[in-house]
Amino acid sequence: MKISPPIQRFWLLLILIGTLVALTAHGSAAAELPKRIVSLAPNITEILFAIGVQDRVVGVSSFCDYPQEAKMKPRVGGMSNPSLEAVVALQPDLVIFSIDGNPKAFEERLRSMKIPTFTLRAKRIRELSEGIRQVGAVAGASSRAEKLSKELEQKIALIEQRQVAAATQRKRSRLKVLFIIWPEPLIVAGPGSIADDALKMLGAQNIAGTTRSAYPKYSIEEILRRDPDVIFIGKGTGMDRVSEGLLRRLGNVSAIRTSRVFYVSDHLYRLGPRTIQGVEELARYLTP
Repeated sequence: MKISPPIQRFWLLLILIGTLVALTAHGSAAAELPKRIVSLAPNITEILFAIGVQDRVVGVSSFCDYPQEAKMKPRVGGMSNPSLEAVVALQPDLVIFSIDGNPKAFEERLRSMKIPTFTLRAKRIRELSEGIRQVGAVAGASSRAEKLSKELEQKIALIEQRQVAAATQRKRSRLKVLFIIWPEPLIVAGPGSIADDALKMLGAQNIAGTTRSAYPKYSIEEILRRDPDVIFIGKGTGMDRVSEGLLRRLGNVSAIRTSRVFYVSDHLYRLGPRTIQGVEELARYLTP
């Protein structure tokens, strides 16, 4: 059947319009993909590297030290006092904040300058996978973020299953645990800290879990009174030497008398891809 010229022109016009719409949509998506990202927190930097967008990270906070390659990125100041001049000089098209440690006023200042921002609000281990998905979405790496999130969720589920089984076998009161962040002055993990969250997941009782801050100062007398069954000490340069005096003063507590004092990694110091490894590490020491 022969098609008249007006109808031919009509169909050609529709095809042209469709092509232009597709090109416009593609161009908008490409334009929205952030190419210059600044991270203002160590856990965010770890997430960005883990989801494969490290080449688009143009600046990090002075506390971003993992992975090793993150140390090579330009520094823009601390978490609580980032430099506005340093951030703006990097010409970012996305600045990512953490709800825990970054100043809200700084984010508002960037927004007033039309610089896009995003705040990661996850603070608990069970919120981590969804937080990674959100970072992946704004950073243009949803697929990699989804894969990482599912891996973490599977590990959390396995940890919880093992905890239920261990609790059934144990048939006794929960282990009393103290997590020492720094021995002199004595700083411990309190409520709201990731270490406290991990201990709850593992069915242990954090003896500092009723204090008023996430990382409170603690007293020798309180440790002696509460008598922890296990003591964890965060690893650090010379930490074993620094903690010697403290452990001598705690010689009568159950953890020391039964040789259940363990130096552990810093994986529970920030909420990121390595956090689950930190939980698994504690689980190995707490499981009979």
